[in-house]
Amino acid sequence: MKSIKMKTIKKQIGLKVACVAFALLSSITYAQNADSKTTTQRGGFIIEFSLGGGLISLEDSEGIQTFDTSQGTFVFPDLKLGYMLNENLAITAAMPGNIYEFQDNDRNFGGFIPSVQYWVKDRWWIHGGIGLAIDSPALYDIKDDVNDDWNFGCAVMASTGYEIYKKKNFALNVQSKLVLGRASLEGDAHRDTVIFNIGLGFSWL
Repeated sequence: MKSIKMKTIKKQIGLKVACVAFALLSSITYAQNADSKTTTQRGGFIIEFSLGGGLISLEDSEGIQTFDTSQGTFVFPDLKLGYMLNENLAITAAMPGNIYEFQDNDRNFGGFIPSVQYWVKDRWWIHGGIGLAIDSPALYDIKDDVNDDWNFGCAVMASTGYEIYKKKNFALNVQSKLVLGRASLEGDAHRDTVIFNIGLGFSWL
């Protein structure tokens, strides 16, 4: 009974830490940009890719893996395509991806997420959406009958970023991202995932 309670407590603590870190980064970027003036004209299509790393926690309903153990993850790939509706609002398709290890194999948890991005200030934006979760083998580590299963489900994403460098239609930003997802497995099982990343984004607006 104590072990079950400890697992629940650890799970709640992990989620709270991720949410606090996300809120803190948002507050910092807002404070840094409080007095900035609009200097960029945004329009047309958006293309962005980002590089970084973070933490991933997984829990399998079959009991193979639990949220008690987190592991480091690196972002690959992490893409964003979109179109500006006006100077501050864009509709986007986000394609997050994170490499993780499962039973001595490398896998990728990502998705295809229709989303919106809004510039609260000239350099600070927030971004979020809900869409398809994809749990798949890493392309370099596919093994027949061992690591070749593709699983799908639902994912929710929220991110924020601050543009530290801008020139013409290019922007370099520091960003954080929180992804919550669930992928369905064989036999009515499922895999839940919590991901928190920090990285650099390279955008063309």
